[in-house]
Amino acid sequence: MRLCHVCGKGLEGSDRVGRSEICPQCRTDLHCCLNCGFYDEYAQNQCRESSAEWVSDRKKNNFCDYFSFRDSAEAGRREKEQLEARAKLEALFKKK
Repeated sequence: MRLCHVCGKGLEGSDRVGRSEICPQCRTDLHCCLNCGFYDEYAQNQCRESSAEWVSDRKKNNFCDYFSFRDSAEAGRREKEQLEARAKLEALFKKK
């Protein structure tokens, strides 16, 4: 299932997203890096697709030909991993 990166609501329809499509709930752009399965803030150019061109505003729609809507299960797994890592770091550096 496709999820909006802003409001987290499920989106009906195919995995193909037009460049100018917006979320019906929060009216944010859907064809943007933050909704893409290749987006990775720690990768070079913040994208795991090595052939993709630089996109300056990750929240706005763009012309990227490699856009592929991210998998909601993958997004949830990443968030869980980030929360677990943050909790471990906080426990490690916790003041006594």
